[in-house]
Amino acid sequence: MPITKTIIAAGFAVLLGSVTTFSASAVAQDSGARKVEQYTCKDIMRESGSTRDTAIAFLHGFLLGKSGSDGFDLEALTKQTDAFIDHCLDNPAQKAMDAMMKVKS
Repeated sequence: MPITKTIIAAGFAVLLGSVTTFSASAVAQDSGARKVEQYTCKDIMRESGSTRDTAIAFLHGFLLGKSGSDGFDLEALTKQTDAFIDHCLDNPAQKAMDAMMKVKS
């Protein structure tokens, strides 16, 4: 099921408006400090609904911030999100950030 532009835009609004925890279930499993680089595709794909949408939007926003840019194209993000999901389903052990960087290149 493709993620709509509205979901991505809402995800960015949440990211820009507040500090977002990456995944509620991951925090519940391990209360220690985590790094974005620790999450695998499997971790993201285990989530469902808005939790997965938020995690994917977080990755988009994290990499956007890391690049020093503040501009984005919703159509491109939608295509990248679909490609990310497909890639992660095929490569569950890959680090989620690496997978997102791959589909963005």
